[in-house]
Amino acid sequence: MPKFVSTEFHLLLERKKSKFICHLFPYADLASVKSRLVKEHPKARHFVYAYRYINEYDQIVENSSDDGEPKGTSGKPSLAVLSGLDLVNTAVITIRYFGGVKLGTGGLVRAYSDAVNGVCDTASFNVYEKLEQKIIDVEHKDLPVLLYQLKQHDILVVNKEFTQCVTLTLAATTEKFKAFDNSYNN
Repeated sequence: MPKFVSTEFHLLLERKKSKFICHLFPYADLASVKSRLVKEHPKARHFVYAYRYINEYDQIVENSSDDGEPKGTSGKPSLAVLSGLDLVNTAVITIRYFGGVKLGTGGLVRAYSDAVNGVCDTASFNVYEKLEQKIIDVEHKDLPVLLYQLKQHDILVVNKEFTQCVTLTLAATTEKFKAFDNSYNN
């Protein structure tokens, strides 16, 4: 079952005097996290990344970058860990400070894989569920009761628009909507 992170996690790993600082975070934050890490670590040699997300067509899109490391030694192993753990809507950036000792291609693959595995071991994951959206209208006087019932069925209120009535944009799984409809209409 696919999983994702909703907050950022990080881990420091050292190999032969090189430091690998690995950050795991939601894919939606990729640009801002990368920008922040580049500013926080101006002397770092490499910013290797990998990500996987589900697009609007329910397809998994994935990509990675070795950022100057030998081809296939850092980004692809990082992506392989994300894929092996069935992570979606998740990204990872590993910052490397070179310690003066070459690790070789096998050493780099192990170091980057271990860094991503390590940060994943410390992270908490949420189970990914495909959410549907529905829009409903409700009278102002009925809103408090409806909001209570929506919360009881674990249905998210994405937006509220107040006009002559209240228009709610809701998000939940198909199963949660069915359970809500059955209880609400009875």
